[in-house]
Amino acid sequence: MDDLDRAKDLEMRQRADALAAQQRRAQITDEPLMVNGQRLCLDCEEVIPAERLAVQPESVRCVPCKSIHERGQG
Repeated sequence: MDDLDRAKDLEMRQRADALAAQQRRAQITDEPLMVNGQRLCLDCEEVIPAERLAVQPESVRCVPCKSIHERGQG
């Protein structure tokens, strides 16, 4: 493994750690996860579609995860 491979591995670990930390904060506060300017679902970490955000700008979960989340609370 050369220096470039080690640097790439370090960068990937740092990104994963940062995303995990942001997700932990978001789950506590229902604060949206943002990556590269796109909002990610708190549960599945997929990009929340622009169509959903146009209708519900405060959304922090995609439609399928929001349904599961609501059933779990009810």
